[in-house]
Amino acid sequence: MEQLLQFFILIPFVGYVVSLFIDRKQEKMISGIAITTMAIHFVALLVFVGYWLIHNSPVLNIKHLTFYKEDNIEIFINFYFDKLTAVFALVGGGITFLVAVFSRFYLHRDSGFKRFFNTLLLFYFAYTLVIFSGNFETLFVGWEFLGITSFLLIVFYRDRYLPVKNGLKTISLYRVGDICLILSLWMSHHLWHENITFYKLNDAQLVLSHIEEHNYFAIFIIVMFVIAATIKSAQFPFSSWLPRAMEGPTTSSAIFYGSLSVHLGVFLLLRTYPYWETMLSMKVLVVAIGLITAITASLIARVQSSVKTQIAYGSMAQIGIMFIEVAMGWHVLALVHFAGNAFLRTYQLLVSPSVLGYLIHDQFFSYMPKQFGTGNSFIRKVSNSFYLWSIKEWNMDVVQFRYLWMPIKWFGRKLSFINTKVMFALLTVIYFGGLLCFIFEDKITKSIDNNLHLLFGFIGMLLVIKAFAVRKSALVAWTLIIASQFYVILAIAFLNDKYEYVEILIYISGLLVSAIVGFICLFKLKKAEKNLDLNDFYGHIYEHPGIGFLFLLSCLGFVGLPFTPSFIGIDLMFSHIHKDEYLLIIFSSVSFLFIEIAALRVYSRLFLGPHKKAYHPIAYRSS
Repeated sequence: MEQLLQFFILIPFVGYVVSLFIDRKQEKMISGIAITTMAIHFVALLVFVGYWLIHNSPVLNIKHLTFYKEDNIEIFINFYFDKLTAVFALVGGGITFLVAVFSRFYLHRDSGFKRFFNTLLLFYFAYTLVIFSGNFETLFVGWEFLGITSFLLIVFYRDRYLPVKNGLKTISLYRVGDICLILSLWMSHHLWHENITFYKLNDAQLVLSHIEEHNYFAIFIIVMFVIAATIKSAQFPFSSWLPRAMEGPTTSSAIFYGSLSVHLGVFLLLRTYPYWETMLSMKVLVVAIGLITAITASLIARVQSSVKTQIAYGSMAQIGIMFIEVAMGWHVLALVHFAGNAFLRTYQLLVSPSVLGYLIHDQFFSYMPKQFGTGNSFIRKVSNSFYLWSIKEWNMDVVQFRYLWMPIKWFGRKLSFINTKVMFALLTVIYFGGLLCFIFEDKITKSIDNNLHLLFGFIGMLLVIKAFAVRKSALVAWTLIIASQFYVILAIAFLNDKYEYVEILIYISGLLVSAIVGFICLFKLKKAEKNLDLNDFYGHIYEHPGIGFLFLLSCLGFVGLPFTPSFIGIDLMFSHIHKDEYLLIIFSSVSFLFIEIAALRVYSRLFLGPHKKAYHPIAYRSS
């Protein structure tokens, strides 16, 4: 049975590849491929689960493909199947199939019809990969694809201002969760000295012995998992992105933010439960997050004027309760709760336009003004206070913007001296000087060798933060992004004598291709449009769709999406940072946090949003 697991990953991927080659005018064929793919996958899954249950539900584990192997590390794809996988896979297969059928009619004659179904198939491939993953590397591959498909569906109406802006907000918070997951992988390598699989995690005695020996490292790993799960499931205090992600089509909102993607935080907690089931402090943390979210989200949902926003906060409150159920060990209840909530929210979102129409019609003919009573004034004041806090969404979005993103933008603007030609020349000289020191490392003193990696890591972090804040030129921002990665590579290479040249070349091979393609796209766009500043959204995708698509691919390759060698290179680089190198891991984490945000910011401002030329239609700021 283990050999069959790979086909559940392959089926949606083949459907996605086939759909790419169909002309966008062939709506029936495009939707037919998607629906047929979902149907085959769901029926095959039903048969497989039935056969699996008849044979007493054995836990299936198979090592599928090894990407890279050396003495200290092995990066491989591993598939795993148990009751948790079965529930999430069946619910995901059923809902995706229903949404695909609904979307065939809902998006009829929409200009983005093909784009929607392509992205939907890619999402389902990523979701299946996460659910069937047998180790953290495999899970992270699907996790990354889920993030980018979320961004693409939020900005589906790319001629409007708010979908693009909210897409960037969402992917920025997603990136924080991605970095937490990377850090948990990094520390897990040092804790286990191997690529630990979920099958081994079920060995309670093995896990307990490692946690007792390395308690602080285990706590760090668990906290990173909890933060990643909290962000993915839009729990407090990261709840504000979920209603803003509803800017996409209603069908994508149903499958992403009502039913499947938003529940993956619960899946991550369930899958990693053996890590933290013996830690009372972690259970209390998860219960606190779930309880606060359930209360605040319920209050916010009651005062929202948008149906989709009400459903988003209602789903968020239920997921908060699921967090509590997971922490309390009520996993069967959590799985039943997940299935019920997923189907309910999908149904609510799909019928919400019709229901809203009926309610407006009923209100028009049967309007009754609300009667305000004269009850206890103190209770009324408390009620009004909660009402105002809920209207403002407890200021979660404002706090994040003011205390997380604004200070970084302010700091980036203070680094304006980096943009000068003299500083570029100086940074180039410093880099090549460091490269020579690395090549002839045995000829420099040990004290210099020990401090150079921190210097280069710090410079790499400064460069990418500056790229995040650049507004005058997209070419300057792209150059800073590339330079920052070369500095980070050199910093990690200096740190570890065992960091082989082949590992450096693996990362650089993906980096250089994406960098060169990005530069070519930017130069072509500059030749056509003359101006490449980042002060606004310019919507060049209207007139330059080919350049926009290639530049998006270069951005995704540059940030290490799993279809490039850079993905393996990033994993190798982090594995070589020692667990005691706190400063370097901070510099490297901040660099990888902002590289995706900075790259997609350049893409969004140049190619998305209302077109700057007046002869194109300009959409309203909100969808």
